[in-house]
Amino acid sequence: MTTFRSNGKLLITGEYVVLDGAVSLALPTKYGQSLNVEKTHKSGIQWTAYDNENKIWLKVFFKIDELFLKPAVSSLSTISEEASLLKILQAAHSLNLKLLQESEGFNITTNLDFPKIWGLGTSSTLINNIAQWFNIDAYKLLELTFGGSGYDIAAAQHNNAITYELSSEKSNVLNVEFDPIFKEELFFVHLNQKQNSRDSIQHYRDQSKAELQNNISKISGLTSQFLTCESLKEFELLIEIHETIISKIINTPKVKSELFQDFDGAIKSLGGWGGDFVLATGAEYAKNYFREKGYNTIIPFTEMAL
Repeated sequence: MTTFRSNGKLLITGEYVVLDGAVSLALPTKYGQSLNVEKTHKSGIQWTAYDNENKIWLKVFFKIDELFLKPAVSSLSTISEEASLLKILQAAHSLNLKLLQESEGFNITTNLDFPKIWGLGTSSTLINNIAQWFNIDAYKLLELTFGGSGYDIAAAQHNNAITYELSSEKSNVLNVEFDPIFKEELFFVHLNQKQNSRDSIQHYRDQSKAELQNNISKISGLTSQFLTCESLKEFELLIEIHETIISKIINTPKVKSELFQDFDGAIKSLGGWGGDFVLATGAEYAKNYFREKGYNTIIPFTEMAL
């Protein structure tokens, strides 16, 4: 049996503008997903997906003939998980015809070690694992399936913090050190909700080219400052500046002003605003603030970041 593993992801800076070339800071997480491949004599692919509690959340069998079909071009986010997986496998097959032709069949198991609702990259870790199995370019597979900036693929492949930049449709990934001396006062809180960001994205797209370039430059500069700041106070100021910029360009209130106005520390949205995790600052009392408000998934920085 062969095992592949990919890391989950958190986008610390550059949400939205990462798509247009802003230099962004991404953290691979200790949580991820593995994919186990076992060759069998039964023609086809038996696929079994386990969640973080070792419960099966998807079990399906694909005939090899189904995978020889040309992948249809459609949004994978609007179809069933089974159909979505089939299209990923079809796309992978189109990039490497030999793998399925040279084997009778496979027994595949996947194992998540984080809850699916956390938003740490159920899809990106799957894409990267399948790409490793097929020995193909994970960015190309992403392009043929879910699309996106690709920062999550970069995080899946690295075991340390990275900066990520899209330049002329190419990915520039740099290993960086993000190990702040105040890391014991950083933690992540899961908001346990999803939000339709269509209006936010539309408002973002309505920016003029000059506005967009100005904001990309600002966020890229902030990313550099996030990496070099030496005090929690400075870090909190950078969070406030970053939140103000993104709030304006997506026409969406900051999460702190919406939900946590009386919180003493700083709060930063991560990735798509309105759901999944936020980054917060403060000591143990700060974590109690969120617990008292019913937010019980609280993970210290040192337990989340690789």
